[in-house]
Amino acid sequence: MMTRSLTRRDTLFAFMSGIAATAISSPAFAQGAAEWRQSYDAVQSRSRIVRSTTPMVSPTAMQATEQALQRYRDLAVQGGWTVMGPERLRLGSRGPAVVALRNRLIIAGDLDPSAAGSATFDSFVEQGVRRFQARHGLTLTGALNPGTVTAMNVPIETRIRQLELNIVRLRAYSGNLGQRYVVVNIPAAMVETVENGVVATRHAAGVGKIDRQSPILQTRIPEINFNPTWTVPASIIRKDLIPKMRKEPNYLTENKIRIIAPNGQHIPPEAVNWNSDEATRYTFRQDPGGEFNSLGFVRINIPSPHGVYMHDTPAKGIFGDDYRFVSSGCVRVQNVRDYIQWLLKDTPGWDRSRIDQVFESGERINAPIPGGVPVYWVYITAWGTAEGDVHFRDDIYQKDGLGAIPVAQALGAPDAGLEDEEDVPRPRR
Repeated sequence: MMTRSLTRRDTLFAFMSGIAATAISSPAFAQGAAEWRQSYDAVQSRSRIVRSTTPMVSPTAMQATEQALQRYRDLAVQGGWTVMGPERLRLGSRGPAVVALRNRLIIAGDLDPSAAGSATFDSFVEQGVRRFQARHGLTLTGALNPGTVTAMNVPIETRIRQLELNIVRLRAYSGNLGQRYVVVNIPAAMVETVENGVVATRHAAGVGKIDRQSPILQTRIPEINFNPTWTVPASIIRKDLIPKMRKEPNYLTENKIRIIAPNGQHIPPEAVNWNSDEATRYTFRQDPGGEFNSLGFVRINIPSPHGVYMHDTPAKGIFGDDYRFVSSGCVRVQNVRDYIQWLLKDTPGWDRSRIDQVFESGERINAPIPGGVPVYWVYITAWGTAEGDVHFRDDIYQKDGLGAIPVAQALGAPDAGLEDEEDVPRPRR
């Protein structure tokens, strides 16, 4: 599983969670604590990094990426950057490695040139590291950790090639994307809603594993399904559910998953031979319920030949991780109420109070989106912003053809298994 150094933010959260755990241990409280942490992280991020309103996919991003390419080519002519050592540096560290870090941050535009020279890791360096981490999709620790060092040590020639490749990709989306549209950038594990050329909301996402990739697609979102049931896909029955039942015979019962025969009859789990492929003949359907259903409180329907969609999840902890490539291809969305509120803003009768009411009631109901909202699932590993920042992400599916960029390996991908699969049901806790 992924590990990372303990920060002051993590310490505060652990302290608050420890106090609360002595009094409350319900699943509802655990979910609330996860949401609290995400909100706290968001406040901390906003207080240090100005987030761009430039959409990742837009004519503005394409132009900014072209400008960034020229800057990086010029920088390569000047010698690029040197390799950073493995030292772990943080606020208060001293020595030659801090001088090298200052120079690396200045070269990339993350630190003002006037801050060069000092051998002390001060608040200016901390802020520069945060800016670098923000541009590379890393947790804003402000400390030099292995993931950050690995990102810094990607050769400038590789970054230039990434920019060249992604300019071609962005040009493919240079037409009229719509006045309102949604972008899912798979390598960034990020969702943006865009309106009138600027980002309206931005959400962390969980996307497909390396061996179960989220597809590149273009479609429309026609409706929202509140409090849905979940029918287990055949691939997950074979790969995950059958092996799970061999180890944990009570798994289906604990997760409120019913076995349904072709004639509609409900089959008890103990009547199935789990050491054979008998289970593949049945339908497995999980009851609705935001605290345990794998789709959470809501599914965002998108017609596509791939059978994928977007949804909520009861397992919100993944949104705080750098590595969010955990699903079987579907996309789960952080702060999903804000997302669907934006999607339904032009649907009469679906304001935030109605959305909250349906969440609380558990009512199974569909909300249409007149005309649908265009949605683009894209693969963009480098892009620029109007503010002059240049963002890079790990080529997680190896579509750039440049060989591995090992940031994800440095972060430590979660171990494969049912517990890391966002589209597979989890036990109630």
